[in-house]
Amino acid sequence: MTAPFTLCPSTTDPATAGDWLTWTSAGLEGLCFKRLTEPYRAGARAWGKYKVRVTTEAFVGAVTGTPAAPRTLLLGRYDGTGRLRYTGRTVPLARTATAALADALAPAVGEHPWAGRTFTAGWGSRDVLEVTLVDPQLVVEVDVDVARDGAGRWRHPVRLHRTRPDLTASDVPPFGAQMTG
Repeated sequence: MTAPFTLCPSTTDPATAGDWLTWTSAGLEGLCFKRLTEPYRAGARAWGKYKVRVTTEAFVGAVTGTPAAPRTLLLGRYDGTGRLRYTGRTVPLARTATAALADALAPAVGEHPWAGRTFTAGWGSRDVLEVTLVDPQLVVEVDVDVARDGAGRWRHPVRLHRTRPDLTASDVPPFGAQMTG
């Protein structure tokens, strides 16, 4: 297995850095910052990061916790064949969000697209989450960074922005759709 290609251009010009942030469609996740006197060190954790973030929509397909008291939301989007594909999970929800979602979420009844599926606690984790499947009708707007894994899922947890009961399936981008800032 080879590591992904990493481009490490540098600049001290804010306009150039700003222009680079428009390259999300080419796979740019964000920018790293370091002091001019620091040498380059691959994988340096002391550097500052700025990640490109956008808001977008997804369906709630499952929750950790219960539909009456969700702790996190497991999100999906439909692919070109009409299959609901898992695309990511939220960070733990604030109490105000939990209370607002309690009335909007309904337990799954009958056949669910994710029946029998297991979900892990995080990227690269083997810890299996305990989830409750919900009726995948509720659309939520989430704040995501543009990083994705090899399967097209959001690589990092997302932040719930708000519920969108005014939207329908045709308003939600399909699974794998490019996001731009």
